[in-house]
Amino acid sequence: MANMQPEKTKMPEQDAKLRASNFEEVALGYTEEMAINEANRCIQCKHKPCIAGCPVEIDIPAFIKLISEGKHIEAYKKIRETNGLPAICGRVCPQEEQCEIVCVRGIKHEPVAIGRLERYCADVAINEGVGPITCKRHCGKKAAVIGSGPAGLTCALDLAKQGVDVTIFEAFHTPGGVLKYGIPEFRLPKALVQKEIDTLTDMGVEIKTNMVMGKILDIDDLKEMGFASIFIGTGAGLPRFMNIPGENFNGVYSANEFLTRINLMKGYLYPSHDTPIVHHKKLAVIGGGNVAMDAARCAKRLGADNVYIVYRRSEAEMPARNEEIEHAKEEGIEF
Repeated sequence: MANMQPEKTKMPEQDAKLRASNFEEVALGYTEEMAINEANRCIQCKHKPCIAGCPVEIDIPAFIKLISEGKHIEAYKKIRETNGLPAICGRVCPQEEQCEIVCVRGIKHEPVAIGRLERYCADVAINEGVGPITCKRHCGKKAAVIGSGPAGLTCALDLAKQGVDVTIFEAFHTPGGVLKYGIPEFRLPKALVQKEIDTLTDMGVEIKTNMVMGKILDIDDLKEMGFASIFIGTGAGLPRFMNIPGENFNGVYSANEFLTRINLMKGYLYPSHDTPIVHHKKLAVIGGGNVAMDAARCAKRLGADNVYIVYRRSEAEMPARNEEIEHAKEEGIEF
């Protein structure tokens, strides 16, 4: 029988004052009891709008039903049928705008916490050491994937499952793209991202780093090397400036540089790591998306006394996830 509890099962979190001074993950994850309780909120409706709301069409009711039955590994495998990065998507995918927004339970009350449940069974599976993903016999074809962010990793995994010999070419010294350089540790632990990447290499995918494509190799080179198809997933790595006076002053960063120095280059561990980051005491972040929230919350953790979010529209119009806005407020970010 469905659990008709109107609100989502609350996710345990670090205390706001404590977490504002460390880079450890904010959300602590469901216990088994919490996950089963939340899974029982799903009424297993016949038309399943959540599947259509999911970009990769995960069979959401099926994996939630498996969780409600205590079959957490089976639930994980059900998700993996269409989603290669469940532990990542369970943390940073905007479920509230996709699968959860069309959840039938959300018509009168809060929708089922689909993202939290996805994260739960992925974490359980990783901790228990689920075996490698089954791939078809090698089909004799080679594919090149340029970029190892979420698009490149997903493409590589789908091709590898079909028996294609895949090589990923990454410009940075470590794979992961925005998952490594952009999203902070307190939202997406880098060790977890690496475990998802290790799943790919266990499937036979080769990853070549420090490969600045276009300079080291170009498309013609890849064709000559026998790659039958090439996927370009180079992301949105270039910042967009406002073209206003003072943008080139010292102490003015693009979010890309600021977050890359902190996350990928371990700037928050300076001086034990040799990538310095200026620890400002008063800082303004211009923007209202998830990247702005990440930059502001990182600055707070680096010791800033006052951090301001400056946005041209109303708070209700901010594109950042509601959860990220609330977390920022709890941590002392001023809007």
